[in-house]
Amino acid sequence: MLTDNEMKELEIFATKIRIETLKELGYLGFGHIGGAMSIVELLAVLYGKVMRYDPKNPKWEDRDWFVMSKGHAGPSLYATLALKGFFPMEWLKTLNRGGTDLPSHADRNHTPGIDMSTGSLGQGISMGIGIALGHKMDNKENYVYVLLGDGECQEGQVWEGALFAGNAGLDNLIVFIDYNKQQLDGYIDNINPLGDLRKKWEEFGWHAQDVDGHNVMQIHEAIQRAKETKGKSSVIVLHTIKGKGCTFAEGIELNHHMKFNEEQINDAISALQKELEEKERDLR
Repeated sequence: MLTDNEMKELEIFATKIRIETLKELGYLGFGHIGGAMSIVELLAVLYGKVMRYDPKNPKWEDRDWFVMSKGHAGPSLYATLALKGFFPMEWLKTLNRGGTDLPSHADRNHTPGIDMSTGSLGQGISMGIGIALGHKMDNKENYVYVLLGDGECQEGQVWEGALFAGNAGLDNLIVFIDYNKQQLDGYIDNINPLGDLRKKWEEFGWHAQDVDGHNVMQIHEAIQRAKETKGKSSVIVLHTIKGKGCTFAEGIELNHHMKFNEEQINDAISALQKELEEKERDLR
């Protein structure tokens, strides 16, 4: 369990990720805000407390791997990696521009710290399963973490992978689902409802949990329970809010990819800066 100070430090880290993500997108004036904002607490827990990695040696063989299957949410992962020293913060100003090393979707050939190129939805889980299986065959102790979008869970390849991993005993594989209840063009329940995701994955042979995806303590404890479960792959359904923490995106139906103006982005960053200052004062 996290101490009170560790929890506060992760919440501060999450707020910093949100701020840098909005700055990064602000240089463009458009981008995938919704899904980038909803996964921030997960990134804070993974990179702030859970994963083994070395920013100076991103290809370190003993590192844990992170496969962000919903690769269009790359901006929040880029912000996280920059804050952890994988590359200079200045790179964030180049997002999705000509010659950048931070393309719109995650690309392992461009960005230090990106373990797998993703964005073709449905394919990330297959990649993660392959990596985890390879580690098992080589008797390595590396964990593999995979992040799926909820709309992505409408893809058949996700369930083929779930069936295989559920039968393969890959207890070094932990999958997260960003269940923000929205997809590109609306609410999931109005388009193609997913039902009880936790129950579905359990029926595929997985150890499954539901948590508040914006509660760093719950996320951390769920990961610990997953690691304690031997002989099964684990899935953690993160109940999240699309656009979380962005004043002009949170609560909007069509916030998957948005255009915005300078005033909107500045107001959103200002609100988060005040939140950050309060959290830092509370930690002291």
